[in-house]
Amino acid sequence: MNTLSQLHFRLRHQPELDADFQPASLWTQAYYDLASELGERPVEICLLRPDGTGSVHRDVLLPAVEEYAEWNRLHLERTIKFLLWSRGGSRIYLIGASELIPFLSQAYSPSGERAFDYQFVDRLFGDGLTIQEGYIEPVGGPKGEDSSDDSKLKGCRIGFDLGGSDRKCAAVIDGEVVYSEEVPWDPYFEADPSYHYEGIMDSLKLAAVHLPRVDAIGGSAAGVYVDNRVKVASLFRGVPAPVFERRVENMFLEIAREWGDVPFRVVNDGDVSAMAGAMSLGDGGVLGLAMGTSTAVGYVDLDRRINGWLSELAFVPIDYSPDAPADEWSGDQGCAVQYLSQQGVSRLIPKSRLKIDPVMGKPEQLVEVQNAMKAGDERAARIYRTLGSYLGYAIPQFARFYEMRHLQLLGRVLSGEGGCLLMEQAQKVLRDEFPDLAEKVILSTPDEKTKRHGQAIAAASLPEIR
Repeated sequence: MNTLSQLHFRLRHQPELDADFQPASLWTQAYYDLASELGERPVEICLLRPDGTGSVHRDVLLPAVEEYAEWNRLHLERTIKFLLWSRGGSRIYLIGASELIPFLSQAYSPSGERAFDYQFVDRLFGDGLTIQEGYIEPVGGPKGEDSSDDSKLKGCRIGFDLGGSDRKCAAVIDGEVVYSEEVPWDPYFEADPSYHYEGIMDSLKLAAVHLPRVDAIGGSAAGVYVDNRVKVASLFRGVPAPVFERRVENMFLEIAREWGDVPFRVVNDGDVSAMAGAMSLGDGGVLGLAMGTSTAVGYVDLDRRINGWLSELAFVPIDYSPDAPADEWSGDQGCAVQYLSQQGVSRLIPKSRLKIDPVMGKPEQLVEVQNAMKAGDERAARIYRTLGSYLGYAIPQFARFYEMRHLQLLGRVLSGEGGCLLMEQAQKVLRDEFPDLAEKVILSTPDEKTKRHGQAIAAASLPEIR
């Protein structure tokens, strides 16, 4: 797409190992500058869920002439993609972009380029995605919940976190962690959900023996969960659809019954990370971003509430290059998971010329890169600086949709000296390219206590003991 360059933007920090990177943030900034020059065309995007809740996003487009049609299609389609995965909804109403509705409807259809997104919406809401002209006022935002306070830490609780390479579990008494354990596992491509069920039960039992009783169980895991039902989750991506519906969707309800129906709550792991961050920072407006097996994101708003959005930002576009790598699951190009996770590290290893066996698992490859960084290998440093540039250019795109005061970073990719280099590079990009935003958003990593136990405490605090 050669027209991208005609928007006249230049990267001050081109990622060292990615000459093709075209950050969505700079492209969008150039698009808005052009719209201001030519005359902005307001557009409203209303996302509704089947229960009538939702949100409205106001944006602008270039004039509706053929000369700018390609740019308008790209801007609006990528914006809708971001809204679907950040806020969530099954019905989209547009005002001000009637000529683009046929294109969008085809793209987000069972046979279109965004068929994965269509199927995700259908599975999550039981309501196929529709895009049409018009406007319907949402009855309110998606149901959120208060961030934790001291009253939610009372009692004997178990907190767990299910990741793609390990599962963590902790025993908590009145907010104090008395036991924690991390167990390796590999759930992504397991077709038999018994593997997942038995692994989760094993971790809960390991924690339970350190408590006089179990008053409540709270957990976090990648994916979307509604009333403890699994709607969409990468942990179960290897389970065939018919088996998923029969044995996975209600798995956590079955686990709760096994534990005597004590108060039980499981939510998206990113939201729990953000909650842990808000608890440690004593502030709201926290976007928690975990660069681990995938890209897990959660958000606590300015009032320190989890707002009920999806915040599955692994699938949002941050690179508009036509040569951007495709996500192995959704098939879409330029999605955050290919840049802000272990997948991003593995993708950059061949470009760095580090000699690491490509047959190794991604967690093992990350360890090799970390060892090379510790040994002072400049090839590893180039990987981390590239990741830092990715992050620095992604933050302004996130800030288009989230009111942020803090970006708290965590995950295995941030471990060690490389993590410090990555953050330094991200801050450099922000200062040089987006100085106003750099003054408003504080980048940080959790303190050691939060790193060790914050997620477990936040997860354990989720259920309300009646």
